[in-house]
Amino acid sequence: MKGISLKAALSGNTYPGRGVFLGRSADGKKIVIAYFIMGRSENSRNRIFVTEGEGIRTEAFDPSKLSDPSLIIYAPVRVLGDHTIVTNGDQTDTIYDFLKEGKSFADALMTRTFEPDPPNFTPRISGMVTISGGNAAYRLSILKSANGNEASAERFFFDYENPLAGEGHLIHTYLHDGDPIPSFEGEPKRITLPDIDIDAFTAELWEALDPDNKVSLFTRYLTIADKSSETRIVNKNQA
Repeated sequence: MKGISLKAALSGNTYPGRGVFLGRSADGKKIVIAYFIMGRSENSRNRIFVTEGEGIRTEAFDPSKLSDPSLIIYAPVRVLGDHTIVTNGDQTDTIYDFLKEGKSFADALMTRTFEPDPPNFTPRISGMVTISGGNAAYRLSILKSANGNEASAERFFFDYENPLAGEGHLIHTYLHDGDPIPSFEGEPKRITLPDIDIDAFTAELWEALDPDNKVSLFTRYLTIADKSSETRIVNKNQA
């Protein structure tokens, strides 16, 4: 699979939903992390990202307009030792708790399925970066219904050991807008990363998202040698 740019992967798609991107910078020195959310309903659009410890949490921008917090308020990013977990739901906490018990990313996700939001049955997408001893690896997963049939759960896992410089992988919940909304299909998209800093990367990704439906974006550059990091958060509601 040939790599494409973030713009090519996302521009023109009005509703890819929520997305996780993991990759390695062009100079090979950093792991690049991104998570974005989009929304069509007032409840989904009424959100911002806020920092929480080394991670982030979603929060209602206007608490008086929050109608159902169950699938929209969660911690997308948490850090545990060598691991940075990035997901689109409360499975972040499941993975975190399993890792604390000495279990694995896959162990945790084998206990979860797609979201209970018929007729879409939104996939749960998850990623984890591990940096240890100067080496880096990342994993991605998608849990989804069998072509919209809630009777069957499908779980897919993708492991990237010693990822290549200047390359990353993007997975998002939906193929595109629809009614019901079709789930993402196939392997994560292979993305080519240019040699740019975190501000330029953040701007490029934010610009690639549909202007009407994008809500918030988190990005992080994580240095492999010493695990130092730079983080950016963009909230449409606070722009």
